[in-house]
Amino acid sequence: MMLELQEKVAELENWKDGKGLIICGAGNTFCSGSDLNTVKAIPNSQDGMNMCMFMQNTLTRLMRLPLISVALIQGKAIGGGAELTTACDFRLMTPGSEIRFVHKHMGLVPGWGGAARLVRIVGSRAALRLLSGALKVDPERALRLGLSEETLLSPEESGSLEEARAWLSQYTEGPASVIRAAKQVVTAGRELPLEDALRTEKDIFGTVWGGPANLQALVRRPKHK
Repeated sequence: MMLELQEKVAELENWKDGKGLIICGAGNTFCSGSDLNTVKAIPNSQDGMNMCMFMQNTLTRLMRLPLISVALIQGKAIGGGAELTTACDFRLMTPGSEIRFVHKHMGLVPGWGGAARLVRIVGSRAALRLLSGALKVDPERALRLGLSEETLLSPEESGSLEEARAWLSQYTEGPASVIRAAKQVVTAGRELPLEDALRTEKDIFGTVWGGPANLQALVRRPKHK
């Protein structure tokens, strides 16, 4: 699954007209984390580090895609699955679903970038509680923490996916060039020092100023209500 995820991320990096992305599981389970048989097969530190670096790279590339991404969490997002949710811009949960960082029960801490991203999402105090307590985060708690944007109505796979698409569409409506540029300036602001982020924002602004979407908007002369 790790290899397949990397391949899909590479495909998405080459999707030049894309605006949004929904990541979901199958069979009403988002992702149950590492296969224990696989973990037992790589007991030495160096092999574990190689896996860690591989997944950090994949999830960082996922996070930096110029697409607005949503993790649709049905059922359980456990361990590495919980880390995967943090690589998305937003998280939507279905009734009865949960996110849980169970790493401490395996004698580990997150290694795929999940801890660093979690701190940025919920703050250091809440992140420490979730990691050190291996706490179960249900939809209500996730909303309180700011870990989830909304609890969907449907617990079923097809219904919740339609709800997620409708939720995402409010942020992906409009020209792809503008939506992608918005994601890029936010990524720069999050990851770069201020001066570098300002330069990047200026450069991205220059790609849309005078572009087709900008010129069409001027012709329409939209009124902002």
